[in-house]
Amino acid sequence: MSVSLDEELSKKVLGIKLWVMIGIFVGVFIVLILFVLSVWVTFRRKSKRTSDKFYLSQIPNISKDIRVDIIQAQRFHNQPESLIISVNDRPTDKKSEKMLVHLSRSKSSDPDNLSQCSSVYHHERHISSHSGGEDGSSGTFHKHLDLPSGGFPTASPLIGLPEISHLGWGHWFTLRDLELATNRFSVENVLGEGGYGVVYRGRLINGTEVAVKKLLNNMGQAEKEFRVEVEAIGHVRHKNLVRLLGYCIEGIHRMLVYEYVNNGNLEQWLHGEMCQHGTLSWDARMKVILGTAKALAYLHEAIEPKIVHRDIKSSNILIDDGFNAKISDFGLAKLLGSGESHVTTRVMGTFGYVAPEYANSGLLNEKSDIYSFGVLLLEALTGRDPVDYGRAADEVNLVEWLKMMVGMRKSEDVIDPNLEVKPSTRALKRTLLVALRCVDPAADKRPKMTQVVRMLEADEYTYREWRNRSQDRRNRKSRTLSMEMELIKDEPGPLDIATSKVEVPESHKSDIALA
Repeated sequence: MSVSLDEELSKKVLGIKLWVMIGIFVGVFIVLILFVLSVWVTFRRKSKRTSDKFYLSQIPNISKDIRVDIIQAQRFHNQPESLIISVNDRPTDKKSEKMLVHLSRSKSSDPDNLSQCSSVYHHERHISSHSGGEDGSSGTFHKHLDLPSGGFPTASPLIGLPEISHLGWGHWFTLRDLELATNRFSVENVLGEGGYGVVYRGRLINGTEVAVKKLLNNMGQAEKEFRVEVEAIGHVRHKNLVRLLGYCIEGIHRMLVYEYVNNGNLEQWLHGEMCQHGTLSWDARMKVILGTAKALAYLHEAIEPKIVHRDIKSSNILIDDGFNAKISDFGLAKLLGSGESHVTTRVMGTFGYVAPEYANSGLLNEKSDIYSFGVLLLEALTGRDPVDYGRAADEVNLVEWLKMMVGMRKSEDVIDPNLEVKPSTRALKRTLLVALRCVDPAADKRPKMTQVVRMLEADEYTYREWRNRSQDRRNRKSRTLSMEMELIKDEPGPLDIATSKVEVPESHKSDIALA
């Protein structure tokens, strides 16, 4: 039997022994199976990558602020809407890096957290923090809308969510949680787009509306902005700061979850789509401005280290139903320790709001925010954009135009013509005085934000006090000049050149005109 099998296998078919041909067929079959398996595995991997990138491809093509790098500082009328002048950037703060490492480890260190279901409810941990000067007035501020008169406490937006954060605040949302909240990051839910991400409107499983900021897939900048915002406002609590509720770190995704503020922002009320609801009244504008001032005073003077926002502008001032201001977008914020007078960094911000000394040198401190606040105040007062190339040449720059108008004693002509009820002369002068002090070219002469808050709140603030101070300054200058003239008479000679006229500094001319 075995001999006959050997003989059969030894027969030649097409010049090849039968057993050799069988071996070739078996080998080809095995190779074919391996090829099919490799194609299947490759297809699965590609389909998985495609699904991961699907949501990134839905970023809409809309943009209001486009940031560009400019190597040299140019004059205002030659610059685009957004300003980023490369100066010199210090290395990333080591404290920020440590915080990100802590964020990553805190989730991976507890495997149970990965499997927690979104239906498991826990109450939010109560966090108390100092918040000064938060009391405000109420009343009707808009011809179409009434402010809420009751002060009833509202439920926490985090009640009913799984508390899985190890940072002592906020919540760690999964990517699936935020996909469900935003309807898979639907274009219809887009609230706006910034320089580094898109903001979506969402609804959490407990019914709370939130704003989800999805940082763009640029790991370097996205990682940096994520770290800055978490570090800057993670523990900060103030009624005039938008609240950071939580975050998501999953794969390449970096997202921040904020409370949803549903009444637009100051830019929309002054220049945009919210104008269809009517003109923002003077009282409502001043309430928004005062709330912004209180929030900046808190960031600059009530916490350590102080926070410099670096991008104060009307589109970053959100407004709730009660016309309370809430400062948002801390992606450019810098922390300033008690021993630091300034930090040196690349100049970033929005053109028209950036302080001149910061744009020229890259030296940043809280005075830069104060200048930006002064521009914001003038914008609310006049209803004009900080830079408007559609106007006459001498009216393009809001700050310079307003100084010119005040110097010509035409203060009444700078008020927004859309205002139905004009402010009183006292209120107008008080507002102009505060704004002009904030945009003083000399940074060291700008007031602190706590002083700004006091000036804006002081209904009994009289300009007689300011006139007296201005007159005292002029008298001191006159006495000094008289003394110099007497010295020149007593000692003739080379000192005669000192008899030239002494001019009033430019930074005080507009203040004197107001007085």
